[in-house]
Amino acid sequence: MAAVLALALLFAAACDRPEQAPASGRLSVVTTLFPLYDFVRHVGRDKVDVKLLLPPGVESHGFEPRPEDIVLVNKAAVFVYTNRFMEPWAAQLVKGVGRERGLVVIDASSGVRFLPLAAKKSGRQADDHDHGAHEGQGHQGGADPHIWLSIPNARKMVQNIAAGLAARDPKNGNWYVRNAESYLRELDHLDESFSRGLGNCRTRLFLHGGHSAFGYLADRYGLTYVSAYPATADAEPTPRKFMEIIALMRKNGIGYIFYEELITPRAAQVIAAETGASLLRLHGLHNVGRDDLASGATYLSLMGRNLENLRTGLQCR
Repeated sequence: MAAVLALALLFAAACDRPEQAPASGRLSVVTTLFPLYDFVRHVGRDKVDVKLLLPPGVESHGFEPRPEDIVLVNKAAVFVYTNRFMEPWAAQLVKGVGRERGLVVIDASSGVRFLPLAAKKSGRQADDHDHGAHEGQGHQGGADPHIWLSIPNARKMVQNIAAGLAARDPKNGNWYVRNAESYLRELDHLDESFSRGLGNCRTRLFLHGGHSAFGYLADRYGLTYVSAYPATADAEPTPRKFMEIIALMRKNGIGYIFYEELITPRAAQVIAAETGASLLRLHGLHNVGRDDLASGATYLSLMGRNLENLRTGLQCR
């Protein structure tokens, strides 16, 4: 990865033609994940030209920037990444691009309290000791990178983005702040909807046949979260983890197992076949497919769908 980045940075330097103000006159912004892309759209509106590094439908955990991605960042005015655990390559990438032209780099996680990947009865995540030793391999440093699935964290990310855009484009600073304040109110309404919607459920046991992405959401709303996979989508669940989830479903009379978008739901299908459970999709929002992108999917709409399916799966009233 380091060699690829070094070569790409040399190529980017050779292609260094400033493009920070597109023909439209808007601020050029590049983001790594879909939530950041959507937050920038809401905060910047018609003052920004925002691009998402991830191609539609590409799973984020195995993503590494291509030379053309590095060139894109090199020509941007603002680069927004999630955190050092989600994109460990970001720090090296931005060292060699755009700084002499005032590239603003926004770490959207500034001020966020991270949860550990392997939460051994910490907070409200269930004990994951059987695969905890493997979880740090997928994300540098052992912290859970999926911060955007906590709405309070999403608020902080939006505030960080607004501050970064205003720093790069001070003449429109009040515009970004006002748009952020309006969007924060929408996030507050969503948070209230989750609190109400998950307040009275038959079970608070949240069983997930995908990778361990929803710990922040579970922690926020008092759910006990058990996932089949470690935090990385390319790891494999252990037989012991399968048996644990199947036993929990039978013991607690749970009729639903959750799976996630963009990842083949093999584990959830195996568990469903063994228990007779139904499958319900949750969206991790790392990225979106072409259909979601074409239909105008947003952070708010996808999280709203997650709430509906959680209410069904947890049998909430």
